Amino acid sequence: MNDEQIKRLKHILNTRQNIVIIPHKNPDGDAMGSTLGLCHFLTKLGHKAKVVVPNDYPDFLKWLPGSEEVIIHELNTKHSTSTIEKADLIFTLDFNALHRAGHSLEKILNNADTRKIMIDHHQQPEDYAEITYSDVTIASTCEMVYNVIENLGKVSKLDASIATCLYTGIMTDTGSFKFSSTSSRTHFIVGKLMESGISHAEIHQNVFDSNSYERLQLLGRALQNLKIIPEYRTAYITLSQSELDEFKFRKGDTEGFVNYGLSIKGIIFAAIFIENEQEQIIKISLRSKGTFSVNAFSRAHFNGGGHNNAAGGRSELSLDSTIEKFISILPEYQKDLAQ
Repeated sequence: MNDEQIKRLKHILNTRQNIVIIPHKNPDGDAMGSTLGLCHFLTKLGHKAKVVVPNDYPDFLKWLPGSEEVIIHELNTKHSTSTIEKADLIFTLDFNALHRAGHSLEKILNNADTRKIMIDHHQQPEDYAEITYSDVTIASTCEMVYNVIENLGKVSKLDASIATCLYTGIMTDTGSFKFSSTSSRTHFIVGKLMESGISHAEIHQNVFDSNSYERLQLLGRALQNLKIIPEYRTAYITLSQSELDEFKFRKGDTEGFVNYGLSIKGIIFAAIFIENEQEQIIKISLRSKGTFSVNAFSRAHFNGGGHNNAAGGRSELSLDSTIEKFISILPEYQKDLAQ
């Protein structure tokens, strides 16, 4: 944050506020960790803070401190709408365009004549917030929340609840600290969080060691469906709705599946295509190594975006037609994929 933003935020938070904190639709570890971490912090400052999420989130994140107080918009629309309408201040975390909150919340946020603050690390942020703290070089939004706390001169307010939430988001968005976005600053912040009394081993177990039998069976099917296109150093996975149903799919079950394709020797571009009959779309996750930008690829072809090495998208074609389109596009990027 720059000095002017810090000054303005300090002024805003100098008086007691009724605050709502919102992550993107289909919230992941960074989204839930940053919103809940910020919520705990603002509550310690004496504000009334609530987290409103667009839709439900994975069970492996529901142990996070404060999760029991989260308001899920799609399950309790009336309560969440009323909460937002009564807010003096809205924080939007881990997304940079209001449509990322989903159609319903996007309309409510657009209609809300309430000052907004964005904290986000994705590329090309929209200009809707009074304060926009955007930095694409930072590995996670949870790191950015720590920076906000530090810039406000309130690191002494850190406790185990705040630190647990922020550590979870940093851990998940850095791939347990193995992604190239992980920096020395990341490790410095993690060290400070560990000093607040967290159990990093327990956090890792809660997130990664809570597989169901059905999820492991679904992973097996995903790996059976894995295809490689060696001339483009590309791998992709497909999962149909019938396959999801066969293995009793629950939200979050496919988290991390795309990385198996990227783990193959020689592969620098990986994708997973997941059919969602309810929304009538194919959900797409993209990952890359090196300089190949999946953010640019997704923005150009699949109505999405994200980071250079991790992005998402969607297709309204059938699963087969989406794969055909994906494969047909690859020759345009042959030079980039030959790096």
